[in-house]
Amino acid sequence: MIREIVGRDSDAIRRDVLADKRPAIFRGLVGDWPAVQHGLTSPAALIRYLNRFDSGKPVDALLAAPEIDGQLFYNSDMTGFNFLRNRLPLAEVAEQVLRYAQFPMSPAVAAQSALIRDCLPGFTDENTLDLVEPNVLPRIWLGNRITTPTHVDEWNNIGCVVAGRRRFTLFPPEQIANLYIGPLDFAPTGAPMSLVSVRSPDFERYPKFRGAMAAAQTADLGPGDAIFIPPLWWHHVESLESFNVLVNYWWHDLVGDGALADSAFDALLHAILGIRGLPPATRRAWGAFFDQYVFDDEAESLEHISLNRRGILGALSSAQLAGLRAHLAAKMARR
Repeated sequence: MIREIVGRDSDAIRRDVLADKRPAIFRGLVGDWPAVQHGLTSPAALIRYLNRFDSGKPVDALLAAPEIDGQLFYNSDMTGFNFLRNRLPLAEVAEQVLRYAQFPMSPAVAAQSALIRDCLPGFTDENTLDLVEPNVLPRIWLGNRITTPTHVDEWNNIGCVVAGRRRFTLFPPEQIANLYIGPLDFAPTGAPMSLVSVRSPDFERYPKFRGAMAAAQTADLGPGDAIFIPPLWWHHVESLESFNVLVNYWWHDLVGDGALADSAFDALLHAILGIRGLPPATRRAWGAFFDQYVFDDEAESLEHISLNRRGILGALSSAQLAGLRAHLAAKMARR
């Protein structure tokens, strides 16, 4: 089970919960949001509330046949996906979801990861989350019974359930070896994802997945509840009702002189490009370098160098960050 945090103020949550990079559930964290209260009245009431803010700007939407039972995945030969993408105003997606709710077997439809600033301007004035910095832009996810396969994000993530129920199944980062991850650059989720169905795993084909399930943490969230998913925790998300709405917040941790961290996933791609093709002994040697300068205890690896001579191994200023980026960009441009 995912740990549940009760009765802490925002400062304490930031200091004691978000900082330790372990998942957490916050029951009723956004229960006082007007959007949540309208949703508790009825889906139609929530849609009317959202329509007050709708700008009419199209958002990313998807549509899938009833036969897939809402489980987003690849098509049969992995040349594409088992759903269609479209661009529609959020209000049109919501109306489709409400209409399909009348049928026991309906297409899966959803708006995903839509920036609220663009599609629902003014929504955040009435529905606020002071756990995150004001520059963190929330996104809305609205749909019917959709299952998002086990995938990973490199950001901190707080998801707030506005309507419906969602089941989250989380796997620690070290379970990557047991999750049978598909292509890094081609996935229905846009992020690397597991090829194993959590709902009906094929243990004969994916035997190591038993180890992943033994390490899994699961929780069901209802309206007003929120979840914290730390970076690189794999998560499988099931929307359990015929009408579901979630608002989430993604952000990077700060590094250097207050600058946002560059994408660590980009660093992985660069390492694949520059290291994976080397002989095994050379790869292991580079592994020792990465352990020393990236993954091991920073203080121990640097204590023999005076503070004023640590260069890029020390705290990076804005100027140093800019210089490193320019150096890497120039190197890549010459290849």
